[in-house]
Amino acid sequence: MVPKHRRTGAERNRLKRRLREALRNAILPALDASGLRLDVIVRARREAYDVAGYGELVAELTQWLERRCSHVR
Repeated sequence: MVPKHRRTGAERNRLKRRLREALRNAILPALDASGLRLDVIVRARREAYDVAGYGELVAELTQWLERRCSHVR
């Protein structure tokens, strides 16, 4: 989910596309490899518009995944 946070539609769509691609390329394959079966919902915070480079989003999502799922391994 990408809330408006007083941003234009183009900015919201760009952030949505980057998040979707990061999940598709990095997070979901990592979850599959670990054998975890989870539903993942991502809600972008206001700061995501400023950080919204693809590499930074992937890094943040990967760190989140490692923090949340490290106890399962």
